[in-house]
Amino acid sequence: MRTLKCTNVKLDHADGSIGLSAYAPFDGIIVTAAASHIPEELMSQLTIGGRLVIPVGTSAQALYLIERTPTEFIKTKLEAVKFVPLLGGTS
Repeated sequence: MRTLKCTNVKLDHADGSIGLSAYAPFDGIIVTAAASHIPEELMSQLTIGGRLVIPVGTSAQALYLIERTPTEFIKTKLEAVKFVPLLGGTS
């Protein structure tokens, strides 16, 4: 990241299924492996107005957009996708 001069990025090598609560809340979370369900742990780490993009499913998968409002989470199914499975607490 230093070579690319990216100074507003934090990297962590860990189980992505539980997020990074120590750095929360986040404006955006992008998950690049399919979870069996939308993890509450990740949703709770969004700031109001924050968005989570995550592939969900096992054999049939769909990409979801979750948006946090002051009173609820809005879940929008975007399209069919095919990702490798997310390993960890949500698989």
